[in-house]
Parts: sequence; structure tokens; C-alpha cells
Amino acid sequence: MKHNTNLPSVLGVGNALVDIITVLENDLALEKFGLPRGSMTLVDVELSKKIYDTVFSDRSEMSTGGSVANTIRTLAGLGGRCGYLGKIGNDELGRVFKEEFEKRGIETHLYFSEKETGRVMGLVSPDSERTMATYLGAAADLTSADFSAEIFQQYQYAYMEGYLVFNHDLIKTGVEMAKAAGLKVAIDLASFNVVEANLNFLKDIIKNHVDIVFANEQEARSFTGKEPEQALHEIACMCEIAVVKVGSQGSFIKRGNEIIKVDAIKATAVDTTGAGDSYAAGFFYGLTHNYDLETCGKIAALISGKVVEVMGANLPGHKWAEIHEGSGEALKQPVYLCVNFVDNKTQVFGPGCKIKIVNINNQKFSQFINVNPFLVPVVKLFQVINPD
Repeated sequence: MKHNTNLPSVLGVGNALVDIITVLENDLALEKFGLPRGSMTLVDVELSKKIYDTVFSDRSEMSTGGSVANTIRTLAGLGGRCGYLGKIGNDELGRVFKEEFEKRGIETHLYFSEKETGRVMGLVSPDSERTMATYLGAAADLTSADFSAEIFQQYQYAYMEGYLVFNHDLIKTGVEMAKAAGLKVAIDLASFNVVEANLNFLKDIIKNHVDIVFANEQEARSFTGKEPEQALHEIACMCEIAVVKVGSQGSFIKRGNEIIKVDAIKATAVDTTGAGDSYAAGFFYGLTHNYDLETCGKIAALISGKVVEVMGANLPGHKWAEIHEGSGEALKQPVYLCVNFVDNKTQVFGPGCKIKIVNINNQKFSQFINVNPFLVPVVKLFQVINPD
């Protein structure tokens, strides 16, 4: 997919991992391995293998993952400009990770480690709550020496993975270099136990270097000791934009004196893996298009509401079609539709109207896009005609 090179670009920095998602019949496996329900727990390679041997089945699903990696992959699917920085193993999983990102048009800044590529055992309880046991592997070898001013200068936003705060020097150097390069810095608080273990460090980093903070209800409570709306105000005092997500109740967004409440879309949740990551992708899409906060939140709600209806954080094709159908309500400006170019003709998957190609800068648009379904700003690029 070709991306609009005039749009601001987002650099994601995080743990490059492979997700292995398994639906549990009950929570006995969580108890057996001492995994707090709904948390992310770091495990060594031996425990990771034991969990794998216990829960893996032919119904388990595997995909590239890592929190910020999920966000960047989804943002690229929306047509956003983005890159990703992380560390992988010189192995088959590492090769798959790199190739999948590059084929999506993501600029990769991937370094190699002697360790295996990291993996996440995502355990989904019957009520769709997800618990993660993470073996970082090669991802843990990412160091501040892997950062460079030249990389940061290619972007306008840096999105730092909250799980990186276990390495204080790494994330501190990263946010300082990003700010020095003139970037807006965003961070997701990752997990309530991550916040609790790094509370003072996180508060210092956010107050001094971070512009945008994403947190769910549990993380916001761990960070502030307060309930969502009160937590929103406290976090917003430390940064430019604060976002507190409250699951099926939607999200709260605050910038200065502006406060927005965005409702969640109706969804049948089967797995909450990647919900927050997809929310961030939608929000960044709005920010980089200079949309207002309400529109950013609605796009975020739409994307996150669709990802919980599937296993894992990687949206399949039919969910993208549903996103396009729902985008009329979520996007105020412009309207976005899914288009497939075949033999120089176009078909819209979604609202049902047809469009015809028009010339842009004396070039046919079809000459510099591929034939896969993707999002395009119809009112800017195409003449819309009435449906039959």
C-alpha cells in the first residue's frame, strides 16, 4: 500500500514479539502457572515452553505482535505513515516478523540478537479477558545504543511501549532523543502491574517528556489511585492529551480544558487482545489527519470494537470491510471507503455507492496504488456518483 507522504509519520518503539493466542475452557492454567488474571507477566524461556505445551491446541492462533507493533500494523492498515523499531532473533519467527511489516509498507528499524525472537502466550478466559505470559527473548536486548537521532528525525510522533519501562535507561533515552528531535511523544501504560512496579519512574517520565498518555481503567487507577474520570484529570495535568479507556463504557479524552466522552461501539467480544493497541492506531490516524479529539476517539472506538470480535490483534479482511461500513458514523471528514482496483475499475466495499477514477496531479490514482482493499479519502480523491 502506498501512503500519503504528506501526512505526519509515527515511529513505534517496542518489543517485537510473536503472539500465540489460546482460548481457555477455564482459568485453571492461570492458577497453575501463577499468572494474575488480566495482567502481563514476564516469564523465562522454560516457563514459556511449559505454558505452550499445556495450552496450545489446533485452535490456537499465531501472529506478529507486541503492543506497539500491533498499533503500528493496524495504523498501516488504515493507510497511516509509520515505522517500527525493535529487536528480533536471527530465526524464522524474526524473518516472518520483518517481512510482514515491510509488505504492509512499514519502515522497519529492526536489529538482530543472538536470542530467539520473543513470544507472548495470550491466554483468553471464557469471558474474553486476556492474560499474557511474555518471554521477551531478543526483544529484551534492545538498548539505548540502538537509538539514533537520524531515525527519530524521520518522524513526527514517537509511540513508546509501556512494557519498556522495565528498562529505565532505554525508555528515558528514547523519549529524550525523540523530544530533542522535535517529536510528540506518546506512551501506553501497558498493564496495571507494570505501572505499580514502575510508578515513580513513569510519573517522572510523563511529567517531563511525554505529550500523550493512553491508559485503561486499571492502569489509570494504579497510576493515580483514582477512578477513571478523576484519573483523567490528574493524568491530563502531566501531559498534553490524556486518554482513559473504560472498556464497553467507551473512553474519556482530555486536552487542556476540553473533555470528550466517546462511547464504545456495540461488539460481541471474544478476545480483548489488542483492543487498546487498535484504539491507539485509530487515535493516531485521527491525529495525523489533524482531526478533532472527538473524531480521533470515534475512529479509535470503531477499530478497537472490531478487533475484540476476533481472536488476536490482527484484523482479518472481513473486519476491515465492516470498519469501512461503519466509518460513515465514525469519520466526520472526509468520508473513507474501501476500494479495490481491478482492470482500472473500482468497486466500493461498504456504503454501496460507486466511484470513478479522476486524475490527480495529472496522474491516474490507480497507477500508484496496489489492488488490495484499503482506505482512501473519497471526497478528496474521487468523484462520488449515486448508487444504482
